[in-house]
Amino acid sequence: MAKVVQGQIVDIYNRRIFPGEISIENGIIAAIHAIESAPELYIMPGFIDAHIHIESSMLVPHEFARVALTHGTIATVSDPHEIANVLGVEGVKYMIENAKEAKLKFHFGAPSCVPATNFETAGAQIDAEEVRSLLQLDEIYYLSEMMNYPGVLYQDAEVLKKISYAKEIGKPIDGHAPGLKGEKARQYIMAGISTDHECFTLAEALDKLKFGMKIIIREGSAAKNYNALHTLISSHNDRIMFCSDDKHPDDLMDGHINQLVVRSLQMGYELFDVLQIACINPVDHYKLRSGTMRTGECADFIIVENLKDFNVRSVFIDGEQIVDAGNVNLSVKTHGIINSFDTDLKDPIEFGVRVESNQAVPVIQAIDGALITEKLMTMLPYNDGKLQCDPERDILKIAVVNRYKNAPISLGFIQNFGLKSGAIASTVAHDSHNIIVVGINDEDMARAVNLLITSRGGLSAVSSAEEKLLQLPIAGLMSDKPCSEVALAYSEIDKFVKWMGSTLTAPYMTLSFMALLVIPKIKISDLGMFDAEEFKFY
Repeated sequence: MAKVVQGQIVDIYNRRIFPGEISIENGIIAAIHAIESAPELYIMPGFIDAHIHIESSMLVPHEFARVALTHGTIATVSDPHEIANVLGVEGVKYMIENAKEAKLKFHFGAPSCVPATNFETAGAQIDAEEVRSLLQLDEIYYLSEMMNYPGVLYQDAEVLKKISYAKEIGKPIDGHAPGLKGEKARQYIMAGISTDHECFTLAEALDKLKFGMKIIIREGSAAKNYNALHTLISSHNDRIMFCSDDKHPDDLMDGHINQLVVRSLQMGYELFDVLQIACINPVDHYKLRSGTMRTGECADFIIVENLKDFNVRSVFIDGEQIVDAGNVNLSVKTHGIINSFDTDLKDPIEFGVRVESNQAVPVIQAIDGALITEKLMTMLPYNDGKLQCDPERDILKIAVVNRYKNAPISLGFIQNFGLKSGAIASTVAHDSHNIIVVGINDEDMARAVNLLITSRGGLSAVSSAEEKLLQLPIAGLMSDKPCSEVALAYSEIDKFVKWMGSTLTAPYMTLSFMALLVIPKIKISDLGMFDAEEFKFY
């Protein structure tokens, strides 16, 4: 017997709203009919995050789904690049397996850059032949973001192989080329790169659109580009998508892609332009298995109270009601623990920055709400052959500790973290996920790092009198706990860090990107301070 759902049908393709009913048979929409009257609830396609690293939510896919579904998200385009850099193909297959009973439709990519660069130590490597094998899996929908844009431009053989395999199999290729414009952007796009979520200026986005690329507007926990790019909603609505990229658990509790929809409508953008971007464009571009509320498609849709704040009443996936008045019908799942950690506890003496003579050194200048950084060349206090922090100028010490083997600690300096005491550390450190730490003194930095080595991953913060730890036992990236528990623990450690003086909106998210070598201008890896514009060490 067919299941019938009635309400105000939001028909995005024909740009109309009408009272109607949807007939569902065997998980498929059998028919959509107009009727004389229907409940004042709106039935519409669900929202899609067009680029996200689930790992950055600190949740496994199954637990991510439990929260994202309540916000009307029915599908994601998920890049398992983070866990792949820790565990390789095994990590990608872990994500696929964990997502199988999650109801929310995860569409994974084959990571293209593991390791992301040759200037850092990752836990694994995925070569072109392994990428090809992944691309042949039904669960893999695309080649994940090609961060190595210099490799594309200078025709690195291994990079071109990965691209050619995606073309051969017929799956799209995601881009990642912040700041690239002009002839170099054209060359990058002509190689077959179809999207970019890294544009941080309107001029850059328009340049890439001109050469045929699609732009994904990102608004995540750290990187926020909506303000710079939102005018594209009206000028290029057929070639734009929304994404979060990285979403911390406390932010996910508050909302997801629905927040960008509400924000866009509040700014005066046309309803159907916004919904096309949020619900339809990702399905068309990536050939997702998510339905867009047409006859013959999977019965995937959401029911919302109104078209202003989009409060979700119900979510249907393959004709099954998964969310009903905030309650999620999702099975309880045991999450296996996989990880990669093999380094000894560290001594404070290892965090001393020894130099032969006092001279100007490069300092990372962190920017709140951005992945890019600026560079400061400056003199620092010098004592007993070692460079010191300069707290009066908010210049602290930063270090990266190789988590995969014993190795010398990479040391440098950073400005704008605001800490007045103690240290904070994390094993979430894009892209290789070594241990990254910022602190006032060597003793506290060693304490923060050793907490993570002992627990085999997570976030830590230490003051002179107190220690806090959020454990992430799965690859040092994710918890096996529910989102509500992880979000609470994250909020507590975040508040503690701000009590210690940090002025950043999301200090741990900002910290995690200070090792991201493919984003300008200056970063640090486990091998040293790195010029991310010239792609070389200082």
